[in-house]
Amino acid sequence: MKQPRKAMISTGMVSENRRARYDYHIETTLEAGLVLSGSEVKSLRHGQANLNDSYAGAIKGGGEAELGLYNAYIPEYAKATIFQHEARRVRKLLLHKREARKWLAAVAREGRTIVPLKLYFNDKGMAKILLGLATGKKQHDKRETEKNRDWQRDKARIMRERG
Repeated sequence: MKQPRKAMISTGMVSENRRARYDYHIETTLEAGLVLSGSEVKSLRHGQANLNDSYAGAIKGGGEAELGLYNAYIPEYAKATIFQHEARRVRKLLLHKREARKWLAAVAREGRTIVPLKLYFNDKGMAKILLGLATGKKQHDKRETEKNRDWQRDKARIMRERG
């Protein structure tokens, strides 16, 4: 009798960049597809990815309106053969040309940043990434965000105690 295979994550969240909402004001979000190799998909299905310090930008040497995901860490899949992928390679994002042009123009003209927020599998099992068009926060904005978050936590604690 065959042994049952190890359960893998088939749909749902793989990785979330929680630091992005602390460091940036997110103005608009957009869902994009990713061009991945087979071993990258296997690693993602096991829930292994890290979006910290990653960003999206124009692909150098690519077409006029091609976006790429830079510095995202997807570790090598241990059981893959010699056809492994690089852990931090540039991954092409699948967007309509009009959307890509619009976002690249906002980055060039207005000094914004394209930040990956979440990496997940949709209901059809396709790997998707949620991108945010963002502006950087100043230090005082970060302090205010932290103060509001602490107050919300304290308020919830007080309400729970009064019950």
